[in-house]
Amino acid sequence: MIDLDENTVTDATLAQMATTQDPRLKEIMDAAVRHMHAFAREVNLTPAEWLTGIAFLTQVGKACTDIRQEFILLSDVLGVSAVVNALHDKKAEELGTQSSLLGPFFRESAPVLPLGANIVSSFTAAEIAMYGQVTDMHGKPIPNALVQVWQTNEAGWYDVQAHDDGSMDMRGNFLTDANGNYYFRTVRPLGYSIPMDGPTGRLVKMQGRHGMRPSHIHMLITANGYRELVSALYFGNDPNIGSDTVFGVSASLVVEAKDHADCPIPGLKSVRYDFRMPAASDTDTGRVGADPAALMKAAE
Repeated sequence: MIDLDENTVTDATLAQMATTQDPRLKEIMDAAVRHMHAFAREVNLTPAEWLTGIAFLTQVGKACTDIRQEFILLSDVLGVSAVVNALHDKKAEELGTQSSLLGPFFRESAPVLPLGANIVSSFTAAEIAMYGQVTDMHGKPIPNALVQVWQTNEAGWYDVQAHDDGSMDMRGNFLTDANGNYYFRTVRPLGYSIPMDGPTGRLVKMQGRHGMRPSHIHMLITANGYRELVSALYFGNDPNIGSDTVFGVSASLVVEAKDHADCPIPGLKSVRYDFRMPAASDTDTGRVGADPAALMKAAE
């Protein structure tokens, strides 16, 4: 038996975990222990600070519900989600349309709507059209691709924030037509602040950050034989387009609503965006996020 210090305890911990049978679990936990121990040594972590961190994570867990995923929100604002997303993109054999974050407001089982439908049930802002084509990497149309969309309303609220009854709104699922086309009506979403009433929001305030996300529309596209695409389209004239608090914006995803002669819904300002889908190369999901209700169920 030897006396352990702040350095030798790391090797002792790794030695005890050496019997882990799952090689990937062993790799992840070994790295996590090494980095956490190094972090504590680097900042000379005190017992009081350690307890503050434990209390903070406890508060994050307590804030999670069937409609709110505070841990995903925390991951987003710390840039961890963006890192995981970028690492996933690097594994693709072909890189199609740029991906973005799923975010904490995705919900399964949104209604399937006919092409051209409006995803917003009640609105005061002017309608706009969203349209384009889903193709493979060579421009071949992909029919019957599932295009899932969700966004805030013109006031900057998702349905889980705007409706107390949990009803779905500002979201819908569409199937592309025989030529891979999709199109629907909506209103321009308002850029919004992440929820600031919980532990993650309090941390963001303490860091002096604005906590804002620029105006955007989420898109999740799937088709048999193709790599799942998680993306979002961002409106370029939003004042926070260059300082997204969750680091989701890429230049290739910035759009503008304007007049398009070929828009299938005439008379509306529109955004045209074509999505390119690479062939499936693995079974990994690109969803850096999940329906909060699904995560709560998995934790039971």
